[in-house]
Amino acid sequence: MKSDRYPKWAELEAGDFGSDSPSRPRRSARAKKVTLCVVFSCLLLSYLFLPIRGAGYIPRKPHTPKPQLPQSIEERVKHILSHTPLVDGHNDLAILLRAHFNNHIYNDNFTKPFTEGGLTGHVDIPRLRDGMNGGAFWSVFWPCPSNGSNFSDSNYGSIVASTLSQIDLLHRLSHSYPDTFSPISNITSSSALHSFHHNHELISPLGIEGLHQIANSPSILRQYHSLGVRYATLTHNCPNKFADSALDTPSDDPRKIRIAPPVHHGLSVPHGVDLIKEMNRIGMIIDLSHTSVDTMLDVLGGNPDKTAGSKAPVMFSHSSAYEVCPHPRNVPDQVLDLVKRNGGVVMVNFAPDFISCTSAGEGKLPDFDEENATLEQVVRHVRYIGERIGWEHVGFGSDFDGIETVPKGLEDVSKYPDLVGKLLEEGVGDEYVKKVVGGNVLRVWAEVERVAKEMQERGEPVMEDELHSLW
Repeated sequence: MKSDRYPKWAELEAGDFGSDSPSRPRRSARAKKVTLCVVFSCLLLSYLFLPIRGAGYIPRKPHTPKPQLPQSIEERVKHILSHTPLVDGHNDLAILLRAHFNNHIYNDNFTKPFTEGGLTGHVDIPRLRDGMNGGAFWSVFWPCPSNGSNFSDSNYGSIVASTLSQIDLLHRLSHSYPDTFSPISNITSSSALHSFHHNHELISPLGIEGLHQIANSPSILRQYHSLGVRYATLTHNCPNKFADSALDTPSDDPRKIRIAPPVHHGLSVPHGVDLIKEMNRIGMIIDLSHTSVDTMLDVLGGNPDKTAGSKAPVMFSHSSAYEVCPHPRNVPDQVLDLVKRNGGVVMVNFAPDFISCTSAGEGKLPDFDEENATLEQVVRHVRYIGERIGWEHVGFGSDFDGIETVPKGLEDVSKYPDLVGKLLEEGVGDEYVKKVVGGNVLRVWAEVERVAKEMQERGEPVMEDELHSLW
């Protein structure tokens, strides 16, 4: 029994506190009153402060202070770029290294300025860090052949070798600076995000800039993909066997640039149409920068009698809004509307000629407006696209190291926080800005991978090379 183990229980069972027991003295009346007051006070406090489960009463949850959100523009920029990778759609570092260093990246004349700052052009490691860059699609560009209208295999042979040299360059750069660049081989959208969030590395897929770089060969395109190339621009400033370009250079004056006359009136049939399917099948993002409007429309399903177009979202890796600057390199409204339907993204270019211009008349390249070639004008392009088709469909595609001049305020990769800050200042919400800086292009990349996986699981046929008889 409890009374055997606990003496106070025995006392209570024997009678009240006032029983006359010879074994202990009697308590005074005053002591009794004090004891009763203490007991009553404890009961009252328990009633007031302990949670009571009953009808009409909702117990209060423990107070958890809310995390302090960043308030100033500078704090908001830092918060966004620390948590969402800023992924540039087009960076030409590789061709700059070819032009200035002959791809020699182990000598002090390169390693010192690249690691400590001051490298010629727009990119080095200190400026990448200062700009809170999260990565880029690093272009492995090689120029069009001097006779761009000659689509023969022999006209393209040396271009493939040069492209492979540029791919090798970026692999060697990544291996030399593993704390800066993510691995390139076998890169996926998910592995890229892991590299950013867990290893603080720059997301580093590659991109070719024109199908003249595959020498008419789907097998070469597949080999590029195996080496980390994740988008292929359909044309550069020359048409090819598969598609028409926006601009070209006349064979009699390679220094001149002009609006390109149509060759295929968009995608060629069947080669261009079939290659779009093959790009979807292998998970190669289709890049429509540099292409003609007819090519854009074909790929985006704007000419359904000719082709259904791409099954996966597309990107414009470095193009701006035609309505803001009427340059053939930019994207007109009718195409923007199809980009929204397709789920793609337009990465706004920083090239001054493509962001600030006025019409010079039909069939002519526009006049450059130098005064408005500014950071603010880039923001105007971003806002135009975001407000017209949605903030899920716009990003940044600088063309740094591929352009000779830059907008005022966007001198190099260190200036990205200023660009992001200006978007916030103009009232673009933080969640939208996260999409612009990198969320949108990563979404497109992941969806391209998903479509490819489905097509491969269905056993979609491989596009094979057209070869001449060996004997």
